[in-house]
Amino acid sequence: MNERRIALMRILDSQKKYTARELAERFGVSVRTIQRDLDYLQQTGLPLYTEMGPHGGYRALPNRLLPPLHLARDEALGLFLMLQLLENIPDIPFGSVREHLSEHYYAELPQDVQDSIDQLKEYISFRMLPTHAESPYTSIILEAALNKRRVNIHYHSASGAKWTQVYPIGLYFDHGYWYMPAHSRDRIILYRSDRVIAITMLDETLDTLPTLQEWLASEDSRIGIPSKIKFTALGVRLAGSDALFQSVSHQGQGQEWQGYIPVEEFRYVSRILLKYGPEAEVVYPKELRVQVKQLLQDSLNPYLKDAKADDEEKDN
Repeated sequence: MNERRIALMRILDSQKKYTARELAERFGVSVRTIQRDLDYLQQTGLPLYTEMGPHGGYRALPNRLLPPLHLARDEALGLFLMLQLLENIPDIPFGSVREHLSEHYYAELPQDVQDSIDQLKEYISFRMLPTHAESPYTSIILEAALNKRRVNIHYHSASGAKWTQVYPIGLYFDHGYWYMPAHSRDRIILYRSDRVIAITMLDETLDTLPTLQEWLASEDSRIGIPSKIKFTALGVRLAGSDALFQSVSHQGQGQEWQGYIPVEEFRYVSRILLKYGPEAEVVYPKELRVQVKQLLQDSLNPYLKDAKADDEEKDN
């Protein structure tokens, strides 16, 4: 495909309508040459919609088939690996044909590249965090976010299932789950998309919504409480895979994390710290320290009951 045809395809991708004469003048060629280019693009998979008459012209259909990629060997291997990675992410939006995507791509490759991919499969694996929670509405959620549309969702919350209306701002995948930040009652609330039981797209729109990336980059407006957590050497190694405590620093003989934690997040943070056991200790604030102690005590209580029962059996 020559440069003019590539540029022509990009122009038609804009979804605007152009006459053959407008395109010919733009590229400085004859109308006959442009028509040959358009015929070629249609043969490579770009469906064109043609309108006849004085206000007619050419434009690409929105749900078009894209032309085949022309890649070097290493690029083809890299793309196949990316397709394999996508197959391991559950319920990816607009992913109705992804299970066949790598197979179709693989079948179109030359035999020597297929052989390289077969060998590559023996030396690489994507180990995704397994989850059995299905998220069947990711495509609808993302469509609503793209169009800033309101949705009515039946959501399974901690207090039970309920209906609520929100404006999704996007989706992100983390530790095996899809999360949906959504605007509700003048603030952004985080929902788990696998807990959405049913969803209906509504007509209302909200143009002032932030994008997902804008929201992720924004600072937390909640007031944070100064906090310090001391880690052992093993605790520091464990913290390396924890997004919250990755910034552990060395202070003299100790290793600690300092930052600001909103009071609303104390319960969440205390449960995270529970998994560190003796490898992490809250220095302050006192409220967070008390919450961690209470969780540790609650975790220990069932075992203390067993120990008491064992002692009673010995006495008998």
